[in-house]
Amino acid sequence: MSEQDTPVIGGKSFTAVAINCAAKAGEWIKTKLGKHTSLSLKYSAQDLVTEVDKGAEKMIRNLIMIQFPHHSILGEEGVEPGPEASTQALQDMQDEEYLWIVDPVDGTTNFVHGFPFFSVSIALAHKGEVIVGVVYDPMRDELFVAEKGKGAYVHGQRMSVSEEGTLHEGLIATGFPASPENARLNMQSLQAIAPQVRNIRSGGSAALHMAYVAAGRLSGFWEYGLNAWDIAAGSLLIKESGGIVTDIAGEPYHLGVRHVAASNGKLHDSFISELKKSAAHS
Repeated sequence: MSEQDTPVIGGKSFTAVAINCAAKAGEWIKTKLGKHTSLSLKYSAQDLVTEVDKGAEKMIRNLIMIQFPHHSILGEEGVEPGPEASTQALQDMQDEEYLWIVDPVDGTTNFVHGFPFFSVSIALAHKGEVIVGVVYDPMRDELFVAEKGKGAYVHGQRMSVSEEGTLHEGLIATGFPASPENARLNMQSLQAIAPQVRNIRSGGSAALHMAYVAAGRLSGFWEYGLNAWDIAAGSLLIKESGGIVTDIAGEPYHLGVRHVAASNGKLHDSFISELKKSAAHS
């Protein structure tokens, strides 16, 4: 991206606003750890929401709207629970010129239990393409930032994906979906992938898992039944770090992808092959 293409409106950089939103929301979320007062179920017993999720999203919305009042925002807490509502919400907004895609607390279950692995995920899409991605881990004060064409960074250092060339060398992460059908598919994939790789991890935040792939800490990640706000920011982090993000079938990533596979790129073909085999047995 050349200098004149730097994403700026009215002198305020999109990336700077995304970083500011993630940092402010993340610091506030951290102060609420162990102190949330409301807990309710959304789509299932595994799909939780607290007043902290809602408060953090409101904070982020307000900060974005101050700078970019004409932009659109797709936030998890503004959408009704369930996959159909998520799909519809994205369809209604994906043609907007500038669309911010926000998950105020990715890893709410971890947050509720005091398990310190959750993040704020903020992406900006321009005409359907992600051009800014920020994932912030407030517990470790780690800020992962990517801008289209300009690389991806953590602690101000350029990130690059790991070098593992085979699944046998790979440390792969997954998540356990809230819906029973997606959970079943994921378990089948887990049974197929686990014997093929060095080990499996499941931290409970898709956004952080994708940031870790970008940073070279994981070789790959897959999960069924995710939403745009779980993976949009992470998708750019990985691409700008030299990795690959597709759907489970190996088709290119777009905002509507719900079953995601991401990797360092070097083992992606064999990764997808194993995932396809497990899906064929369902």
